[in-house]
Amino acid sequence: MASPAVKSVAQAAITVSDLEAAKRFYGDALGLTHLFDAPPALAFYQCGATRLMLSAAGGDEVTILYYGVDDVPAAHEALTAQGTEFAEPPRVVGQVEGRDVWLAICRDPSGNAVGLISG
Repeated sequence: MASPAVKSVAQAAITVSDLEAAKRFYGDALGLTHLFDAPPALAFYQCGATRLMLSAAGGDEVTILYYGVDDVPAAHEALTAQGTEFAEPPRVVGQVEGRDVWLAICRDPSGNAVGLISG
């Protein structure tokens, strides 16, 4: 089976200790465009072609890159066939401009979380 054909780094998630301070830094100091908040603990910014997700600490603190693919379920199938284990199977996590946003999370050989996203 073919590889999932990663197109880009679509999103980066950064865990922060103080969400409001992080929003001031990324939005005001760095000048990134604020997209939206997902209360109580998430804020999203645009950085070129990559979306930045700020996540307030309080659970499993993790920084993760989300790789853009055309079809998350197909990428999941291809990677599973190659022996990749998934921590989170494909699912729709929201909508942007009328398109479903699909997400799945697998692990690299070192145990780092790797996100696959489309939509």
